[in-house]
Amino acid sequence: MSAGNSSGQERTEKITFGAGCFWCVEAAFQRIKGVKDVESGYMGGTKKNPTYKEVCTGETGHAEVVQITYYPDSVLFSDLLKVFFTVHDPTSLNRQGADVGTQYRSAIFYHTKEQKKESEKAIEKLNSSGLYDSPIVTEVTEAGAFYPAEDYHNDYYNLHGEQPYCRMVITPKIRKVEKELKDMLRK
Repeated sequence: MSAGNSSGQERTEKITFGAGCFWCVEAAFQRIKGVKDVESGYMGGTKKNPTYKEVCTGETGHAEVVQITYYPDSVLFSDLLKVFFTVHDPTSLNRQGADVGTQYRSAIFYHTKEQKKESEKAIEKLNSSGLYDSPIVTEVTEAGAFYPAEDYHNDYYNLHGEQPYCRMVITPKIRKVEKELKDMLRK
């Protein structure tokens, strides 16, 4: 799914990641150069137009996700995968920290065959690296319908960074990304 035109606009691509609470993942990717837009939403379930309340029950099959629009000429997909694997625990099945349920699963919803191939290769490499004590449980699935989250979820950390959840859960993840991937950060 690429966009662009002959008027000189840069080409963009999309990737959709599920890595626990979308507020955490959104905040991390917003700091990465080459990322045009990050939108919180839901993917991978059976109900059309699910609400946050419905997804939180775990009964719709959706994951909380972020859909990222990026400039592939400015940021490599492999670098986006580094952010994804840094911002959450890909060995934790259907949970991230205190957030428990299939809606918090680790998932890569690919938009191109190349993204699928590169994602599977990255998982294989990480599994054989010894970096994790347990195998990676990240699902790699073709992207389906994306349902944007309610407006109050967008830009959540930037607007509510002083709330206890943000300070205790999101800020440490942001600090980890800033420390481990500092060359990828926007200036």
